Amino acid sequence: MDYKYIEQLLERYWNCETSLEEEQILRTFFSQNDLPAELAQYREIFTVTGCGDGNDMLGDDFDSRILAAINEPARVKARTISIRQRLAPLFKAAAMVAIIVTIVNAAQFSFNKQDNSDEINYAAYTDTFSDPAMAYDNIQNALELVSEGMAQAQPADSTVGSLILNDTTDER
Repeated sequence: MDYKYIEQLLERYWNCETSLEEEQILRTFFSQNDLPAELAQYREIFTVTGCGDGNDMLGDDFDSRILAAINEPARVKARTISIRQRLAPLFKAAAMVAIIVTIVNAAQFSFNKQDNSDEINYAAYTDTFSDPAMAYDNIQNALELVSEGMAQAQPADSTVGSLILNDTTDER
């Protein structure tokens, strides 16, 4: 059987050029039980219940229902907003400013950082003593001062430690 007319109607249907009568022909055709395989895929489109059954007209009371809906006073319910909701945009703005300031500071630090800041330039150091014996005596005096300071600090640390131990044992 030749289905060229149906294929032409389908082509016009996809282009939105069919009339209501042509769409009815398509519905009638696709309601048949025996359809070719290449056209069977379109059956569900045209056999949907309620599609083109003549009830496409609006009811007589349509205008009155629309006018009643328009004239009905609108109900406005006041919405309470908490302080947190009210200040949320401010918190977001403060967070964005903090992020931007952090990024700018990190960028400045990385751009201003000296490449050789961790290296020690030993060539810049010069000897301040021409006599090695005098330099040795000065170093010995400095180390003795450090040793005396540590010796004085050690008994003080032990008394503070014992006070702390006594305080914690009294609480128990």
